[in-house]
Amino acid sequence: MNASVSQGRIRILVAKPGLDGHDRGAKVIAASFRDAGFEVIYTGLRQTPEMIVNAAIQEDVAIVALSILSGSHMTLFPKILSLLREEGADDVLLTGGGIIPEKDMISLSELGVGRLFGPGTSTEDIIEYVRDWHSNRETENSGR
Repeated sequence: MNASVSQGRIRILVAKPGLDGHDRGAKVIAASFRDAGFEVIYTGLRQTPEMIVNAAIQEDVAIVALSILSGSHMTLFPKILSLLREEGADDVLLTGGGIIPEKDMISLSELGVGRLFGPGTSTEDIIEYVRDWHSNRETENSGR
């Protein structure tokens, strides 16, 4: 059994990178995941990419979800993705949301970032996406 699934619960790290101090959305997402049965680790405000990746590795999470409202998404997502890969955590889903233009979402997706969500997305849609991703990953891993 993968440690990122504890007693059937998917482990997810919700992080607020950079200097953006608006954490209401991240807290709503973290609570929604927790209410949906996920095991949630919330890093709090003003996390560096290194701090986020270190927490993800230490907590052995399956998913890292970033909340970015500062406009620094084109810097932070690639940096965190790169650090995850350097640490051998290629199988960790990097996803998130915030104020991210569609063209940037496409560019980030091409780099390997998972689906990104904008303001007004229902928490049910986000939870469904993460569950589907995790289920597909588990199916692929069981076939090896």
